[in-house]
Amino acid sequence: MRRLAQIAGSLARARDGATAVEFALIAPVLFLLLLGLIEVGRAYWIQSALDFAVQETARCGVVQAASPACATPAALQTYAAARVAPLQIPATAFTVANATCGVDVKAVVPYRFLAILGPTITAEACRA
Repeated sequence: MRRLAQIAGSLARARDGATAVEFALIAPVLFLLLLGLIEVGRAYWIQSALDFAVQETARCGVVQAASPACATPAALQTYAAARVAPLQIPATAFTVANATCGVDVKAVVPYRFLAILGPTITAEACRA
């Protein structure tokens, strides 16, 4: 009985493995924070790319309306999709219309956070 008490006392005072236990408690929080930071950066990158694409497409529809790449709404959709080719956004995500402000281009893309469907990212530009 006395020997068992000595072993229990020495185990209670032991510090071996404390670092591993502390890391096991902190690691999930650290990794979730890091993953969240990466995903927020990716969302801002997609937003920025969409803003650029709709601005360039609206400008193309106004300035270069005679060129075949910018003559029709379908051609402008293809032009916009080419501006964001690394993101593999289809041309159907872009809508082109003539509005009172000129050529109006909109993009609507669902954002996927890992495997979960997240918010919708939108961009719009109108040039006359």
